[in-house]
Amino acid sequence: MPSFTLTQTELTLEKRVPLTISRGTYTHSQLLWLRLAAGGHEGWGEAAEFSVDGVEQTFDDLKRGTSAAAAILGRHDAADREGIEAALLAAMIPSAVRSAVDQAWWDWHGRTTGTPVWRLWGLDPQRAPVTSVTIGISSPEAAQRRVQLWLELGDLRAFKIKLGSPAGIAADREMFSAVAEVIPAGAKISVDANGGWSVDDAISMSSWLAARGIDHLEQPLRRGLEPELRRVRQASPLPVMLDESVFTSADIEPLVRLGALDGFNIKLMKCGGLSEARRMVEVARAHGLRILVGCYGNSALANTAGAVLGPLVDYLDLDSHLNLKDDPFSGARLEAGRFVLSPQPGFGVTYAPPV
Repeated sequence: MPSFTLTQTELTLEKRVPLTISRGTYTHSQLLWLRLAAGGHEGWGEAAEFSVDGVEQTFDDLKRGTSAAAAILGRHDAADREGIEAALLAAMIPSAVRSAVDQAWWDWHGRTTGTPVWRLWGLDPQRAPVTSVTIGISSPEAAQRRVQLWLELGDLRAFKIKLGSPAGIAADREMFSAVAEVIPAGAKISVDANGGWSVDDAISMSSWLAARGIDHLEQPLRRGLEPELRRVRQASPLPVMLDESVFTSADIEPLVRLGALDGFNIKLMKCGGLSEARRMVEVARAHGLRILVGCYGNSALANTAGAVLGPLVDYLDLDSHLNLKDDPFSGARLEAGRFVLSPQPGFGVTYAPPV
């Protein structure tokens, strides 16, 4: 089998509605579309920049990492996925680039064999949970309008509300109450503070939110305060899920020993790809943890890849592509709140740029 050639294309996509979380406001997504070609077939993957409490992968980092990855790929047999993964890791290629390469490898393998990736993995897409959609930090009135805009897209059945407002927990409570008034009856609701609370505020808010039927609480304290999470979790009537505190499978067991979590959020950009995500699933199940699969500012390309993990996890939060004005990719369809995966080989994603 020959080695891969790697092509990269830069994409800047505007969000329909800017997203505000505790760390700032995001209006655009800057993405790298990577294409791996070998043996007459091509696979696609996507890298997105991100910044998490002192860990940052800028767009320039991703472009430099992609150039370095291209040289490494040229030295490996295309069929040697594990060897490629190990070489990229040893070369300290940014995790978002490694993720894009891994996505592209699985897409390429599926197209080469004429098989959808979900079928290669022996999964039943109908067993996936619904995906949540996100309500960013804003005024109560703007948050209510955001719910209505989401509902215009179709039958949505889960909502994630971003709290941790710089204005404090009184503002969080006011916004949450406004959103809860307009979310459809029976919809699942979760809250993500993105590390925006103190220990005392997290404990207070967990009780307040539990009384209002929340399913779980995500990342109440910022990354770096993991020892304090045990206090929050012991006092919280809600399951505590972590995001910024968990990058790869190596992070899970130390947090279990601390008693700091009930589950965690897998993001392909920070873990390094689908292959590592599956290892994280295995470790999580061994410890009885809940699993969520989330995203950054990704298009339908990376989010369709993430949706393949759906039958293996408890929650999905893959909504970023639904908030893009001109997403050039089409992949998994949203139907009754769930993603319907394509029967086409690989991920079944197509590219059609706006005219």
